[in-house]
Amino acid sequence: MSMFGFLGDALAHGAQAIAPLFGTAAMAAAIVLFTLGVRAALHPLARAAARGEKARTALAPQLAELQRKYKGNPERLQKAMADLYAETGSSPLAGCLPTLLQLPVFFVMYHLFSTGGGDLLDHTLLGAPLGGHWTGALADGGVFGPQGLVYAGLFVLVAAVATWNFRRARATMAKAPQPAVGSAAMPGMSSMAKVMPLLSFGTLITVAVVPLAAGLYMVTTTTWTACERALLHRERGRGAAEAGTAAAVAAPGKAKAAAVKGKSASAVGQSSTAAAAAPGSAAVDAASGEGAPRQRAAQQRADRRTPKSRAARQRAARARANSRTRGNSGAGSRPAG
Repeated sequence: MSMFGFLGDALAHGAQAIAPLFGTAAMAAAIVLFTLGVRAALHPLARAAARGEKARTALAPQLAELQRKYKGNPERLQKAMADLYAETGSSPLAGCLPTLLQLPVFFVMYHLFSTGGGDLLDHTLLGAPLGGHWTGALADGGVFGPQGLVYAGLFVLVAAVATWNFRRARATMAKAPQPAVGSAAMPGMSSMAKVMPLLSFGTLITVAVVPLAAGLYMVTTTTWTACERALLHRERGRGAAEAGTAAAVAAPGKAKAAAVKGKSASAVGQSSTAAAAAPGSAAVDAASGEGAPRQRAAQQRADRRTPKSRAARQRAARARANSRTRGNSGAGSRPAG
C-alpha cells in the first residue's frame, strides 16, 4: 500500500468516527480537521520562520543605510553587509530553512487531496462530489445550483482571506525602509515586491481548477496561514511596543538621576569653595586682632537707632557731652593713691 493509500484509509476511518456529527459531509470535515492538525504540528517551524523574519526586519534599516553609504561601490557594500551579518549572528536567509522544511508536507497533502487515496474522492459535500471540479458544478445547475453554491462559498472565503493578506502585505511593505536608488545589492526586488501581495488572489484560480477536496484543503490552509501570521506579527509588535515603553519609562529616571548627580556635584563644589575661603578669612581676622570685637561693634552700630529729627540729634549730642564731662570730673576728683 502506498503512502497516499494509507493516508486515505486513515481519513476514511476518521470520517466514520465523526459521521454522527457531520452526516454525509463527514469526509469533508475530516479533510478540514486533518489539515488543521497538520498545521498545528508545524506551528513550531512557523514560529522559527517568524523569528528569522523578525531578525531580517530588525536589520533592514542598517542594510538600507549601508546601501546608501556604498551606493557606488558594490564590493564595499557586500563586505559591509557580510560584516553586519557576522556581527549580529544573522544571515540573509534567516527563517528560510523552517519554511523549506514545511514544503514537503504541503506537497504530500496537496497530492493526497488532488489524486485521492482509497475512496476519499467518492464522498460529497452538500451534494458536490469531492472529486469534482467547478466546471462540472457549472454544467450541473449553473452558478446558483446546489454544487455551484458550494464553490461560491469557497470563493467568497478565499477572496476575503486574500484581501486581508493583500492589505497586510502592503502595510508591511510601506513600513519597510526603502533601499538606495541605484543599489545593485538585490536586483529585481522592487518588481517582486509589487507582485508579491497579488499572489494571495492566485488561490482563487487554484480552487477553481482543482478537485473540491483539494479546494477545501487550500481554503483551510490559507486561512490558517493568515491567522497564524497575524498572531505572530501581533506578538512581535507587542514585544517592540513593550521595549519602547520600557525605554520611555527609563529615560525620565535616568534624567532625574543625572540632575540629582549634578546638584550633588554643585553642592560639593560650593562646600569646597566655602571651606577653602574660610581659612583665609580666619587668618585675616587673626592677623588684625579684631575678629570677634569688630563683629560685636558692627552689630551694636546696626542695632542703634539713629535719631530722625534735628532736636533729637541735638539732645543726643548734649547727653553724650554731659556723659563725657561727668566722666572727666569723676576722674579728676579721685584721690591719688
